[in-house]
Amino acid sequence: MSGWRSPGLWIALLLVAGGAALPALSGSASVRETAFTILLAVGLASSLNILLGYTGYVSFGQIVFFGLGGYIGFYAIDVLGWQLLPAALAGAAAAGLLALLLGLSILRLRGAYFALATIGVNEAMKALFYNLDPFGGPTGMELNFAVYRGYGGPGQMLWIVYWATAATTLAVIVTSFVVKRSKFGLALMAIREDEDAAEVMGVVSARAKTYAYVLSAVFPGILGTLFFFKQGVIEPESAFRLNLSIEQLVMVMLGGQGTVLGPIVGAGLYQGLRGMLLTSPIFGSIQLAVAGVVLLLIVLFMPAGAVGWLRSRFPALRRLLE
Repeated sequence: MSGWRSPGLWIALLLVAGGAALPALSGSASVRETAFTILLAVGLASSLNILLGYTGYVSFGQIVFFGLGGYIGFYAIDVLGWQLLPAALAGAAAAGLLALLLGLSILRLRGAYFALATIGVNEAMKALFYNLDPFGGPTGMELNFAVYRGYGGPGQMLWIVYWATAATTLAVIVTSFVVKRSKFGLALMAIREDEDAAEVMGVVSARAKTYAYVLSAVFPGILGTLFFFKQGVIEPESAFRLNLSIEQLVMVMLGGQGTVLGPIVGAGLYQGLRGMLLTSPIFGSIQLAVAGVVLLLIVLFMPAGAVGWLRSRFPALRRLLE
């Protein structure tokens, strides 16, 4: 129970909750949309951190769970007539099931082989939905806007999705903290440091990695449903964009992998940088290349990320920077 009194956890939660409250205080739609983008990034980065940060396994195809969850949830709403909450849970279940099945196979691979396999999974899933007629094939699916009447109209729907995204992101942060402080988290970090030694010490690495992979997939499945419900349209290219996986990786590395606060800081910093790049006449068209350069610089000069660097530089801050 003492873990719940950790100031690091509450700093992370208050940082996200405080930021999420800004649109309600300002009443500005533009502030809400900016906050939504950042909250979505924090949720996705924190989910990836459960795998990358605690096990050390690098996934370049993590967006596959966001896309699959989005498709399943969208189909449930548009075709089956489900409400948003059960549709989002269906998206989470589909993403978790895919992660479970993948975990039994590709998690046998290590290092670059696993990373390359995740890219292949994402591209295979994109090709699959290109050829699935019930899901619209290459043109995807478009939501009938009459659906939004059940949520008080499009304007009210935007707020519902916003607060649901904020709640999901806070749930990811709490889950990340619980995992880190648990025996399960210690097993994952043992795998990160030396998987063979961890197995000698009694850690069932295959099972632990699979559980971490499933946890890292469930929340993106929910966020995918929320995002595409808000957009009103989904198609394979937007659902399985590989560049979003790379951006998630940059966020986690920039903030500090293996920390609860790191993905939050990394997402905020990267989204700020991304906004400047998109409005720049010079760098707007090479945004992803810049992200790659940022990732390279982090690996070379600050491998522990911003939060990790602060924790090592100022030991007194370690209790505050979980």
